[in-house]
Amino acid sequence: MANAELLKDPVNRQLHASLLNRLGGEIVAGVVPPGTRILADEIVAQYGVSRTVVREVVRVLESLGLLAVRRRVGITVLAEDYWNSLDPNVIRWKLAGPQRFEQLACLSELRSAIEPLAARLAAGRASAEQCGVLTASVIGMSSTARAADTEAFLAHDANFHRTLLAASGNPLLRAMSEIVVEVLEGRTRHSLMPHIAESEAIHLHGVVAASIQAGDAENAEEAMRSIVVESAMAVKELKEAQKAL
Repeated sequence: MANAELLKDPVNRQLHASLLNRLGGEIVAGVVPPGTRILADEIVAQYGVSRTVVREVVRVLESLGLLAVRRRVGITVLAEDYWNSLDPNVIRWKLAGPQRFEQLACLSELRSAIEPLAARLAAGRASAEQCGVLTASVIGMSSTARAADTEAFLAHDANFHRTLLAASGNPLLRAMSEIVVEVLEGRTRHSLMPHIAESEAIHLHGVVAASIQAGDAENAEEAMRSIVVESAMAVKELKEAQKAL
């Protein structure tokens, strides 16, 4: 059965997603260490899925660099050096594992390189519609600021950053949007967002939106950099607080 046909069946689709997240998460978390040989028959028996589902899951994990499939060798777990660390699945699994804060620190460094640049470029390239979406997203964040750890706030926040990267006019930066959104979703999913949003953070989002609309590249870049720094500091403080418990 081809992958497209497999995923047409709701049951197979659910089994595929469940096994992919379970096995991928265990590999990324180090529960299944590099060098481990995996037998398809054991996965079938352990998880109660068909060989077709196993084969498709292995195919996806191989494409992400988590597994290698070789004739006469079988399925082998690969070290992190081989992983596609920019894939949203790998990022999600890493954020769910024991190295969550280390992953967030790395992602903050990545965001500090791409989002201020995107804001600078957007100031000269954003369409009127994109400027409107940025402003509407800030309004939405403001209206849900007293529940910043909920899906409602997340939706507005994610829409802002996704639109910002698209408004840069650079397709490579736009392609990074799902990575940034995974960071935002991960913070919400793992209770790393404050219940009440920092007023300064929302203010800075507003400055970015207004600066882009005004064509002020310097202020847009500076405000966006401040947003990334504030987010990184908040995560660092959470890490220190958890270590103190």
